Amino acid sequence: MPAPHNPFKAAITSGKPQLGCWLGLADSYAAEISAGAGFDWLLIDAEHAPNDLRSIIRQLQVISAFDSHAVVRPTIGESWMIKQLLDAGAQTLLVPMVESAAQARDPVRAVTYPPHGIRGVGSALARASSFAAISDYLTTAQNEICLLVQVENNAGMEALDDILMVEGIDGVFIGPSDLAADMGFIGNAGAPEVEKTVLDAMRRIVAAGKAGGILTLNADMQKACLDIGATFVATEIDVTLFASAMRAEAARARKMLGDGRQE
Repeated sequence: MPAPHNPFKAAITSGKPQLGCWLGLADSYAAEISAGAGFDWLLIDAEHAPNDLRSIIRQLQVISAFDSHAVVRPTIGESWMIKQLLDAGAQTLLVPMVESAAQARDPVRAVTYPPHGIRGVGSALARASSFAAISDYLTTAQNEICLLVQVENNAGMEALDDILMVEGIDGVFIGPSDLAADMGFIGNAGAPEVEKTVLDAMRRIVAAGKAGGILTLNADMQKACLDIGATFVATEIDVTLFASAMRAEAARARKMLGDGRQE
């Protein structure tokens, strides 16, 4: 029996766009609601959300019951973190803050078993192999692992063409917020200079035959990236969606009192 099929990897490899949502609430209940909403993929974030290995596993478990595919972003691209996430059952990883081709090669080695990589051979203990129920896991897992790297600063942009040549990288994700900060536009990812840089990078990614990805709440930017050929685009964040809806409802409710408490 081979490793489970990765529909997300198959889709972005074939050029079929996948629409996603960022999960930062770090809660399996919220993840289950999101998984049933209809997104193609959901990003479980361990870089900026309070996730640990156990909370990630719980979210992987509930998402697996739905058609949405779970992508996990580790805190940083350390090999030991990648090893744990793969054994926990993550098949698609987004490694943040990659600035060079040399740095991009590290996660490639981390997701690959020896003799070509350094992933530890401990699948018999792991959820990834259904605890050794998947007899051919060791020989087939690599085919279904999808490795995405995140380029999000000036150094990464300068090295983008070299990063795109690294074998084993399935896609490159552009991080507009960090890029905007590094370009001198902190808090303003919509600055024309930033958007121009992002779109130029997306064209280079697509031209190189890699999958291009982005998270942006700007609908025009989402469409522009898709028109260029981006294949994994996140359009929303659970935290901001929940927070804005709660604030809007609280403000609406206060207005009913008519006592000047509305903000």
